[in-house]
Amino acid sequence: MDRAAAPETTAGPAVEPATNLDPPARKRAVFHRLRVHDVRPLTPTSVEVTFEVPPELDDDYRYLPGQYLALRAHIDGEEVRRSYSICRPPSPGRISVAVKRDEHGVFSSWVHTTIRPGDELDVMSPQGTFTSNLDDLEGRHVVGIAAGSGITPVITMAHRVLEGSTTGRFTLLYTNRSSLDVMFVEELADLKDRYPDRLALHHVLSREQRTAPLLSGRLDEAKLRTILSALIPPRTVHEWTLCGPFELVQLCRDLLEELGVDPAHIRYELFTTGEPGETAPPRGRPVRVEAGERTHRIDFTLDGTSATVESPVSANESILNAALRVRSDVPFACAGGVCGTCRARVTEGSVSMRENYALEPDEIDRGYVLTCQSHPTSDRVVVDYDV
Repeated sequence: MDRAAAPETTAGPAVEPATNLDPPARKRAVFHRLRVHDVRPLTPTSVEVTFEVPPELDDDYRYLPGQYLALRAHIDGEEVRRSYSICRPPSPGRISVAVKRDEHGVFSSWVHTTIRPGDELDVMSPQGTFTSNLDDLEGRHVVGIAAGSGITPVITMAHRVLEGSTTGRFTLLYTNRSSLDVMFVEELADLKDRYPDRLALHHVLSREQRTAPLLSGRLDEAKLRTILSALIPPRTVHEWTLCGPFELVQLCRDLLEELGVDPAHIRYELFTTGEPGETAPPRGRPVRVEAGERTHRIDFTLDGTSATVESPVSANESILNAALRVRSDVPFACAGGVCGTCRARVTEGSVSMRENYALEPDEIDRGYVLTCQSHPTSDRVVVDYDV
């Protein structure tokens, strides 16, 4: 899933937990140069890109289902970054993302036309918190609601529930325009064959007629209400995972809460922010401080090293942009408030955070902000990227 382009028994033998599912210690995001192992077509407009992870970087690229990678490239002389959800269960030596080509997407188009096996690309270590509540799986029912490329983190969670337990169940409600647009169709069919009584698949196609009228047409409020009444009663579900465009994710959240679902059991991730036509803010744009001009002082710590930058009040500059002017290695990916890569903690002063699609309420209560969306509101702000 392209997160920045912008979020839904048969008991077999005892299942040994996968070896790579222990939560990795949270580390600051760092880019490494990885070799492309394979580029595999998924649909006419999407591909799976698999990278080789050398043994010495195994610890750096340990991840949990639901996390993502940021990719960096120079296209037409400009640095471009995009973040994509990891789309395969953890496997030593390999890590994969799916890239859906956007009609006007600079990075996704570049991937589809340029990247080949053997190429090397800057790949950030795994990030993201769209992962929790997937530990105690026995006897639990997890539901994923996904649209289009929103399937990429959700399919890894399905693997986790089904392969990491003997009684856990997973239900997927997956909406696309047509059957040709369904990503990972073979993998989903294989999971269904392996876990016929523990995996329920419901494909909704908006531009293709299906036998069941309920699964044909756009997934709007009326249709979703009926599905939650007839196919997926919320009282039977322990955890919800939502991934897709802003409008669908917000519809699902609102309706589930109306039906009495505790928001603490609704996890979501977006691949658009719901702001049509809005572009990401400039990153590291030049800002001049004129003599005598009123400024905000921004002190920040990164990798144990402190730095200071003055930001003119009149510039209305984000903390991320200001920090990038003096430290080019400050972490970020989407710069749109979606991915959470630029997360840091305000330890002194105050800021105004414009958008937030990545932080949980408890993180905000502890002082964490998205620096790409945060603007100083006090004369001095102290930010720590290391905590």
